[in-house]
Amino acid sequence: MQAHEVTAITIAEYDRMAEAYRRGTADHDVSQNIAALLEAIEGEAPHVILDLGCGPGRDLRRFTELGHEAVGVDGSGELVAMARGETGCEVLHQDFLALDLPRARFDGIFANASLFHVPGRELPRVLRDLAAALKPNGVLFSSNPRGRNEEGWAGGRYGCFHDLETWGAYVTAAGFRELHHYYRPPGRPRAEQPWLATVWRKTPGRGSGAGPRSSIGDGAPSLPPPGT
Repeated sequence: MQAHEVTAITIAEYDRMAEAYRRGTADHDVSQNIAALLEAIEGEAPHVILDLGCGPGRDLRRFTELGHEAVGVDGSGELVAMARGETGCEVLHQDFLALDLPRARFDGIFANASLFHVPGRELPRVLRDLAAALKPNGVLFSSNPRGRNEEGWAGGRYGCFHDLETWGAYVTAAGFRELHHYYRPPGRPRAEQPWLATVWRKTPGRGSGAGPRSSIGDGAPSLPPPGT
């Protein structure tokens, strides 16, 4: 199966479940993740933030409440419509495999529970697209369900479940330097922390590598609760 077919199926699943997804994630507390991004951005606020995989707009609203200029992007037309209606923010309707983002516009990119849907063989290019959209020394935040480098289908959606070493190799090759990482939800034993959160700074002069090799897979772990 081609990568664009994989993402089309995943997007269609989000379209189908859009209202249930909105209700199910409305009260998720990701303040730790929002703070991790904002604290890493250099310069005075307000900042221009891209919410990659913004869904129905929960975090767009929060960034706006904090005084920042928030722009969303999502592949699901149903979720884009919700986000526009709920927040009034600029929300782009774009497949992650066909991003058309302005160059050097954003101080930070908030990729909360989104980049793991990108098939591994396409991830290097997508990460380079994100680096190009960041201002010099801009910050990428990402939170993904972690695993043992499996990828495949889980509940009608495609996912990649990397460990820290492999995920770090992908992002470093795209021109980023790790600032720090942590596991979520906070305050639990590691075995009960399915989410890996990482914070990265765009680094001039880096980012020509392809990252680890990968291929479309058939099986993957069950998805943890979304958006955490």
